[in-house]
Order: sequence, then structure tokens, then C-alpha cells
Amino acid sequence: MENPSPASAQRYPFPDLNTLPEDIQQRILAVQEKVGFIPNIFLGLARRPDEWRAFFAYHDALMLKESGNLTKGEREMIVTATSSANACLYCVVAHGAVLRIYEKQPLLADQIAVNYRKADITPRQRAMLDFAMKVCQRSHEIDGQDFASMHSHGFDDEDMWDIAAITAFFALSNRLVSFSGMQPNPEFYLLGRVPKTKN
Repeated sequence: MENPSPASAQRYPFPDLNTLPEDIQQRILAVQEKVGFIPNIFLGLARRPDEWRAFFAYHDALMLKESGNLTKGEREMIVTATSSANACLYCVVAHGAVLRIYEKQPLLADQIAVNYRKADITPRQRAMLDFAMKVCQRSHEIDGQDFASMHSHGFDDEDMWDIAAITAFFALSNRLVSFSGMQPNPEFYLLGRVPKTKN
């Protein structure tokens, strides 16, 4: 028997956009207008509107906030590294694309996904990812030494909460998209790798 193709791996059909509540339709259409396509997670989770709203409210609170000492690019580094540890194809590909765009470094997402310890990042960012990976894989071992180490790199306790919350939130996302067989949109694979062509 042949292995299923990625397209046939999806276990839950996407709902028709026109059948969704108006607030969800508007958000999805705004995303489509901005990026040129609808990321599959927006439709995949919309089959349960209340959960969709809660998911994206928490996502936005963590990933779009302007306060704190983490840049948007660094937040995407956390997602990419920990999603790789969780073997989540969708989130590595999708958030790797966003990372490339934010950091304007076409090689960085692949480096972080495969082995962030060899990526072209600062010592501070490596400490951030060391902490995120410990939260991802051994959160029960976090202790005062981890906090002291992070403080020495200029992170405060609220930054560490942000890192832990991003890691935990995307552990949820990783598991939802992986179990449901959701695939990354093909468009994600090229985003941020090659310069945009001018019309």
C-alpha cells in the first residue's frame, strides 16, 4: 500500500469560508488580503468557532505584543525551534517563513529548525532558545539557575514568562495540527527566501 500523499493526510475537512461567523470571516479575509493566501490553520481551526477565537486571541497576545524585550523575530525563533523539537511540519514551515521575513535572513529559519546551536544568532538569542527548549522538553527541571542565567543575558522575569508561554502555546498548536494531518500551504516554503518581484 502506498503512503498517503501530504494532500490526503488531512483528517478534518476545512469549513466553507462563507458559512463561518462574520467576525471570523472578516479576520480570515484580512489575512488573505495581507499575505495573498489563507494559511490553512485559519480554516482548519474555524470548524470550532469558540476555540478559534480563544486560540487567536492568545496567539495575538503573545506574538503581536509590542512590550517586553523580545522582538517579533525572536518570538518566531522560539516557535520555529520548539516546533522542530515537537516534529511539527506545519509550524516549522509556516513560522520559519515568518521568521525569515522578520529577520530578513533567508537561511536563518532552516538553521534554527535543524540545530539552533549552530545558527547565525547572538549569544543572547541562543540563551533564549536554550531556555525555550528546556521549557519545551523538561519544564519540570527549570530552577533558579535557569533564571539567573537568563538574567545575565538581560532577560527579566516577564521575558521568561513570555518565552515559556510562547513555547507552551505552540506545543498546543503543534499537537493540534499534527494529529489532524494539517499541511503547510505551499506558499510558505518560498516566503522570505527570494526577493519579491516588482510588478
